[in-house]
Amino acid sequence: MNTKTKISVLILMGFLAVTSCGKKETAPADQTETTEPSTEGEAAPVTSTEENVLVIEGNDQMQFNTNELKAVAGKPIKLTLKHVGKIPKEAMGHNLVILQEGTDQAAFALKANDAKATDYIPESEKASVIAHTKLLGGGEEDTIEFTIDKKGSYPFICSFPGHVAMMKGVLIVE
Repeated sequence: MNTKTKISVLILMGFLAVTSCGKKETAPADQTETTEPSTEGEAAPVTSTEENVLVIEGNDQMQFNTNELKAVAGKPIKLTLKHVGKIPKEAMGHNLVILQEGTDQAAFALKANDAKATDYIPESEKASVIAHTKLLGGGEEDTIEFTIDKKGSYPFICSFPGHVAMMKGVLIVE
């Protein structure tokens, strides 16, 4: 399946989820919404909790486009991080690290500062990490797949030095 077909399928899945649930989900203010799912081109990120397909973007202003993701417990999660900026990873690298509930994010980030060789994922903190993407530069993306069986709120951060202050959020597993 090519990228345009995948985008069309994701848009259609999001449309079906919205119409079948009877509630409308809104895209972040900086996102544009297409009016016809079959139209080619850029589409707003789609979050489908039924399929646990999640898409999040990071930019050159050290921001994720959302600070909340939702998924269904016990079902595989397919999460894609897109670095929509242009700056290379050496200067503006982004990753997405999903942490265990109760993890001290500041302490994790402090240890991550010294873990350049492992894309800022400290070896000493692996037990705190549920899943993580690789470190990305502008224009790159990475997709990871994992499952969380226990309902809860799991923090996520970008562990690139200095980014955790602005690039964090929560994955809510229901």
